[in-house]
Amino acid sequence: MELLDLIKAVILGLVEGMTEFAPVSSTGHLIIVDDMWLKTMNFLGSESANTFKIVIQLGSILAVVVVMWKRMLSLVGLYKIPGQTSSRKFNLGHVIVGIIPAGVLGVLFEDFIDENLFTTETVIVGLVIGAIWMIVADKFGPRRPKITSLDDLSYGTAFKVGIIQCLSLWPGFSRSGATISGGVVLGLDHRTASDFTFIMAVPIMAGASGLSLFKNWDAINFDHLSFYVVGFVSAFVFALLAIKFFLRLISRVKLVPFAIYRLVLAAVLIVVIYL
Repeated sequence: MELLDLIKAVILGLVEGMTEFAPVSSTGHLIIVDDMWLKTMNFLGSESANTFKIVIQLGSILAVVVVMWKRMLSLVGLYKIPGQTSSRKFNLGHVIVGIIPAGVLGVLFEDFIDENLFTTETVIVGLVIGAIWMIVADKFGPRRPKITSLDDLSYGTAFKVGIIQCLSLWPGFSRSGATISGGVVLGLDHRTASDFTFIMAVPIMAGASGLSLFKNWDAINFDHLSFYVVGFVSAFVFALLAIKFFLRLISRVKLVPFAIYRLVLAAVLIVVIYL
């Protein structure tokens, strides 16, 4: 691997880490940065490049685990969150009922989505419709959220958020954009909706990435191992910074600024590709 190639790995890790958990669509950003500019497929090969994108996604997942380690340990009974009681406790059951809808649909339609929906056109549609959904959530969601802590979350509400998360199966819609907005509409404050979104993302993304990695194991070229490692570390570091920053920011700025950014991104894609 040449130094320029490793710099590309750092850039792609940065893009993945900074955008995976913000409601702006990491898929849209990777299309702009990689497919239109860096073009890693040209020297990695298409299968190896797709495997690399799975690897850097795993780096982002690890960042969530590190940032939210107390909640993660509490889910398996290894840590007690202050203020928790037997009747007021966010637990693994909430996560399971939250990930079931998207998990089931993702397994059933994985091949269809991969073969038919990962196009620039569908990503643009996802960016625009997702932005509208976020604006609707901010403008028409409850003015006084009823749920201000994960420990106030019911199984029913967790399941409803999980159903809304299915929107993110459309590339460009954004998992965070779908679920944070859905949580806000259902009465969660922005920070609690974000916390639940990030925690749910760990098993969903880990499972999807692990399955894809297993299926594409033969495509891994170990001559590119340094490229994978640099990208993984870069995604982890930048996701770590982005998550901490986003969780402090979301309660103040809400969702509309991110929605406007998505609309601008969609416009840039249209201009670059079609004009």
